[in-house]
Amino acid sequence: MSATEPKEDLRRCLQDAREVMLWKLEGVSEYDVRRPLTPTGTNLLGLVKHLTGAEALYFGATFGRPFDGPALWIAGDAEPDADLWARPEEPRARIVAGYRRAWAHADATIEALPLDAVGRLPGGPGVELTLHRVLTHMIGETHRHAGHADIVRELIDGTAGQRAGGGNVAPHDPGHVARVERAAKEAAGLYGGDAP
Repeated sequence: MSATEPKEDLRRCLQDAREVMLWKLEGVSEYDVRRPLTPTGTNLLGLVKHLTGAEALYFGATFGRPFDGPALWIAGDAEPDADLWARPEEPRARIVAGYRRAWAHADATIEALPLDAVGRLPGGPGVELTLHRVLTHMIGETHRHAGHADIVRELIDGTAGQRAGGGNVAPHDPGHVARVERAAKEAAGLYGGDAP
């Protein structure tokens, strides 16, 4: 592996998480890609929609490089969490295409500016952020939501891991969950050591 520039290392780390997000949508029905799977409504397509707005905000508006797309969820009179779910009239293909366009726009910003370039986050007092800070924030944000997507996808059909057929998940052992459950019960004192 050859040495790369720090900015390119950061961009690659972000790109890896972006690709995970889209892989999690593959092969999932229209209902399953949209339905809420946690008490707070977490769903696969909503996570992608949210990240589209985040990239547009942080890499676009923050650096005076507006993204040509839907209005940001923080602007106007959008309902709370409007960016975290897809309405029936919002096709999956359009949301995915918008995410790809947002990341291409973000990559152009990353390419054009040095890591110490300063932008101003829109709204309120306009917090100043460097490109380096924005990159590290979006890496964390995207990987965090990739973890959410991994769990949600596993709830849908059992698919887990970072990539299709990826080797980063141990082979499924049917007894594993039972062992974990037993350990939890034992640690909580829910049954004695001689219980099955």
